[in-house]
Amino acid sequence: MERRRLFVVLSLILIGIAIGLAISVNLDVQEITLATETRVSEDASELLGRLSEALSEVAEAVEPSVVNISTTKTVTMRRSPFEDFFNDPFFRRFFGDEFRRFGPRKFRSSALGSGVIVSEDGYILTNNHVVKDADEIKVVLYDKREFKGKVIGTDPKTDLSVIKIDAEGLPAIKIGDSDSLKVGEVVIAIGNPFGLSHTITMGIVSAVGRSRVGIADYEDFIQTDAAINPGNSGGALVNSRGELVGINTAIFSTSGGYMGIGFAIPSNMAKSVMQSIVKYGKVIRGWLGVTIQRLTPELAKHFNIKEESGALVTDVMKDSPAAKAGFKRGDLIVEFMGRPVKDEINLRNMVANTPPGTVAEVKVIRKGKKMTLTVTLGEFPETLEASRGEYGNLLRGVYVQELTPELRSTLDIPEKVSGVIVTNVEEDSPAAGVLRRNDVIQEINQKVIKGLKDYEKVVSEIKPDEGVLLLIYRAGGYIYVTIKP
Repeated sequence: MERRRLFVVLSLILIGIAIGLAISVNLDVQEITLATETRVSEDASELLGRLSEALSEVAEAVEPSVVNISTTKTVTMRRSPFEDFFNDPFFRRFFGDEFRRFGPRKFRSSALGSGVIVSEDGYILTNNHVVKDADEIKVVLYDKREFKGKVIGTDPKTDLSVIKIDAEGLPAIKIGDSDSLKVGEVVIAIGNPFGLSHTITMGIVSAVGRSRVGIADYEDFIQTDAAINPGNSGGALVNSRGELVGINTAIFSTSGGYMGIGFAIPSNMAKSVMQSIVKYGKVIRGWLGVTIQRLTPELAKHFNIKEESGALVTDVMKDSPAAKAGFKRGDLIVEFMGRPVKDEINLRNMVANTPPGTVAEVKVIRKGKKMTLTVTLGEFPETLEASRGEYGNLLRGVYVQELTPELRSTLDIPEKVSGVIVTNVEEDSPAAGVLRRNDVIQEINQKVIKGLKDYEKVVSEIKPDEGVLLLIYRAGGYIYVTIKP
């Protein structure tokens, strides 16, 4: 019996050894053989390697010039409809002051954005909407140093702002010539999307001279497919030489994130605005003094014009630089200071970016003949300041300004339409949802509004609980709207 048991044990041991050897042999047969070569040619690999190294070099050179901007501001919550009820002495007599918390409350709001160092002594370019109404501005450099930022000046019409930090020897970026940008050119966007510091994205210039986007009054945007997301605002758009060619401003998105379309303010426009702010404390723009519109095929046929681009003069303001230079209604402006004029917005931007006092040669076509007019540009009249909307009635939070020839031309508003144009309506205004940006207010409570003085006089007489009847011009038509208490 013992021999039989010993035989069984030895047999099992031998079987186990045999199975182990079989498995070992099988593993040897199925051993993975890793690839030792690629199917990419050396020329292609070398080319892509040089491109990668070049992009890394550009990114490394410009990253220190981009800063993180964080702001805090005080926000007042919308007034509660029950506030008067809770503040009533009779109610408070029985329930105390606890319910008063339902009234308007203030809280601190924080936001993140980006900026670009443009001088070694601390001047930084960013977007106006990044620092607008900020109580505190904190600037964090690439090397993690933190500084308190001070607003030197802002320009809402281009959505640009200049801030300053108390520092020296900063890594300022070189400002390039945005006019030389070409569609298809490689660009790099640098900023702090979603608070992720110093993020680099690459793309190409999708288009230049984009306007009618609805972001600012003066629009000449660079469109790019380099990924721009919330937090990138105010960051740098650079070319392959590491030069600043744009200030990242906005994205076109239905989801709030990247969808392949981003916009940047050209560096030439940003540089002009910045220099004016630093030198004069405000933006001083050139002024020609004409009302212009786009040249359509119908107008070209009527005026017997063969050209397909240019800005058609529809009116010349009395005693303006254009009037003194001999401009006339019906002139087609085709060239300004040696640069071709594409349309009315292109001309408006070029004139605005030219300093007052500049002697400019302007080529026009008048009754089929080309001629050159010499004009000394004036300063854009800033007597057209906007009403700030600080009224204790239902029009509080509504901002308006004079209907200028430039706005009339840009928005295609007929000459017969007069009044003031709505520039903004605050979210907590009683007029929110009733009035819109670019509405032209012609009457208030059946009183004619010809300009800003009329508007301020009529609105100042409206009682806090008085309803408002408005006649406005919107999108080519006239409508009455009411604002109820």
